[in-house]
Amino acid sequence: MKIKEFSVRRYTRISVIQALYAWQISKNKIVEIEMQFLMDLNHNFVDNIYFRELYLGSTTHVKELDKLILPNITRSLNMIGYVEHAILRLAIFELLYQKYVPYKVIINEAVELGKIFGTEKSYKFINSVLDKVGMQIRLNKK
Repeated sequence: MKIKEFSVRRYTRISVIQALYAWQISKNKIVEIEMQFLMDLNHNFVDNIYFRELYLGSTTHVKELDKLILPNITRSLNMIGYVEHAILRLAIFELLYQKYVPYKVIINEAVELGKIFGTEKSYKFINSVLDKVGMQIRLNKK
């Protein structure tokens, strides 16, 4: 993965997905993961403010995000891979709280992250769930 191929926003989302993954796996405190990532990030390619906004938002609203995922999947939440779960949480957080980011941009970014980090079929699963959740969030709340 070449850093220069991605925009600052994409690279920031990649870092958020990695932080969410680390948080889910390690069960460490949210702030500990945040501090570690902020120390390790390449600050030339990551928007630190956007990173904190997305990471802290996704972790502090995790129950709300999972409640939106659950009715749109055919398996339990603990059967979703950590990568897919992290991507869905981030994207749904953005759909709910980042109203200035277009709906299609959020879904496209999540699908691309699924292609980068997920399994061969992850991006299809992510797209399917986000299409359903996105309609509920964005299109029904005009």
